[in-house]
Amino acid sequence: MLTRSIRDKWTERNSVLCVPEEVPIAISYGGSSHAVLMATPDDLVDFGIGFSLTEGVIENISQIRSVDIVEGDLGIDLQISLVDDVNEMLRARKRNMAGPVGCGLCGIESIDQAMRTLPDLSSIRFQICHEAVVAATAKLYGAQKLHRETRAVHAAGLYLPEIGLVAAREDVGRHNALDKLCGHAIRSAVDPHRGAVVVTSRISVEMVQKTVMLGCPVLIAVSSPTALAIRTAEAAGVTLIALARGEDFEIFTCPSRVVPH
Repeated sequence: MLTRSIRDKWTERNSVLCVPEEVPIAISYGGSSHAVLMATPDDLVDFGIGFSLTEGVIENISQIRSVDIVEGDLGIDLQISLVDDVNEMLRARKRNMAGPVGCGLCGIESIDQAMRTLPDLSSIRFQICHEAVVAATAKLYGAQKLHRETRAVHAAGLYLPEIGLVAAREDVGRHNALDKLCGHAIRSAVDPHRGAVVVTSRISVEMVQKTVMLGCPVLIAVSSPTALAIRTAEAAGVTLIALARGEDFEIFTCPSRVVPH
């Protein structure tokens, strides 16, 4: 269920307000829970695959055997089966954890993992023009069906200048929306080197990390980035464009990829 309608008793006109669903989603590998996130229960296969990629559990989709959606009374369990060598590597990583820490990132066991080394995308030869940046945000806005109904969710899209917006995903959490988009992209064999990720939220470091793990050289946001997000994008060779509203935007890193026409 995507939305639940409730009566607004504070209005004289018996209007109906749509609100998004939010449920606990457990992501499990080999029968062991890895993370639990609050998310919109939609596009869950994309979610599981995308989370696995962006959190470094897998390198490509061939390392996932299956994704099973198991619904319970209190939430949903995404049971992900990995190929044997990847599953063993994940088990070893859990055995070697020094102890639980509260760093606030799902599936992260240490501060070193939170500040992980990312691939370098600076060699990707891709350029995007001013008009395409403007079009990307406009197209994403038009694709936000759940947002139009609820005004309460984030969206992430993948924009290829020669094609347009090839996919968009929505969720109550901005990280979840991006994970869902990444999962769809690798399931569809879309080349992320040829386009830009565009999001409706602010840019924290995790949003940059997930974009880099997808392999996309450009990240466009309607809101502002954090200082750490800017430093991370610069180090990874990602062009970070933010405050993209209407015809205006600011380029924070790697500006050579943005051309006038």
